[in-house]
Amino acid sequence: MTLGIEPKGVDLVVEPTKRSKEDIELVSKAIALYKATGEITRAPIPKAKQTKVLKELITKP
Repeated sequence: MTLGIEPKGVDLVVEPTKRSKEDIELVSKAIALYKATGEITRAPIPKAKQTKVLKELITKP
């Protein structure tokens, strides 16, 4: 892993993300399952919603 170099005049700020109680429980269960069985749990990937405007632009010439 290497360090990123910031462009001149730009400050990169990395803040911690907020996690819900459900997120914390999901991570805890995944870690417990991995320790017990060695199986990796995959988190569901949310589907991106297409906006109505985008659909109209695609269908109209």
